[in-house]
Amino acid sequence: MKIFEYLFVFLVFPGFLFSATIGLFAGWVDRRLTARVQWRVGPPWYQNFFDVIKLLFYKETLIPEGASKAIFLGMPLLSLASATLASTIILVISPAVHSGFIGDLIVVVYLLMMPAICLMLGGFASENPLASLGASREMKLMLSYELPFVIAILVPVIKSGYAIKLSDIMMHQASGGNVIASPSGVISFIVMLLCVQAKLGFTPFDIAEAETEIMAGTYIEYSGKALGIFKLSKAVLLFALPVLMIVLYFGGITFSAEGFIRNIIQYVIILALMVVIKNTNPRVRVDQAVKFFWGPVTMLAIISVVLAYLGK
Repeated sequence: MKIFEYLFVFLVFPGFLFSATIGLFAGWVDRRLTARVQWRVGPPWYQNFFDVIKLLFYKETLIPEGASKAIFLGMPLLSLASATLASTIILVISPAVHSGFIGDLIVVVYLLMMPAICLMLGGFASENPLASLGASREMKLMLSYELPFVIAILVPVIKSGYAIKLSDIMMHQASGGNVIASPSGVISFIVMLLCVQAKLGFTPFDIAEAETEIMAGTYIEYSGKALGIFKLSKAVLLFALPVLMIVLYFGGITFSAEGFIRNIIQYVIILALMVVIKNTNPRVRVDQAVKFFWGPVTMLAIISVVLAYLGK
């Protein structure tokens, strides 16, 4: 029976099906708000679901000549599996503060890094020069935002007594107050928000995709099921990354009536902030992104860590 329970948790709730559904709906909120900002109507709520279903069941999957078939088709699956596993770990641990395992935060950070690596390898494997250019941009972007992302995570770790277990971080916030309530927590949250924006490939950090420059970049050769799986992976990340921020800065996810409403509001606020950033900034060049993340963003992250250490 245990194997069926594990499969249900990973594939249905709170794993793939639940995370992808919420992520696709959040993607519709993003598209709808963006349309309103641009004085357009925007798509209906079910548009993202129809797009993914069309790619998975009605569109042909084409493999470019000369491409490494195993890598080209394997990377979307690995990307989706990594994002789903990260989301599952976060949600399984959140309601029960005594669950989890030592170092689960490190595992989650590693898993959330895998989709970008898979996107790079898939682009390089396609043998398309534009895809390779997009993959090269994605690699430089990932190397730039991962440093401040990891440094920012140190703030909740320090304030929870150097815990690297998500349940310990949540237990400390339950007794000592949320991390976001401190100056170091606010600065760290801002850094994390900017890094999440880049992880999701949202404007102004949609450098690797850049339709007007390199015609979808890393995605240019993907079609059918492979492209649909990549889109599902991004939808899961759109759910998992804000939820991780809620766990680290707002005390975690709870399924009580009051806590559930509070978590929804927190998620919507984070999503709204990302949409605002997306619609108020033009796309930056890859060198500008590297300077931005390795310069002021990393400095802010270091300042937040110093403040957290002094405060403790």
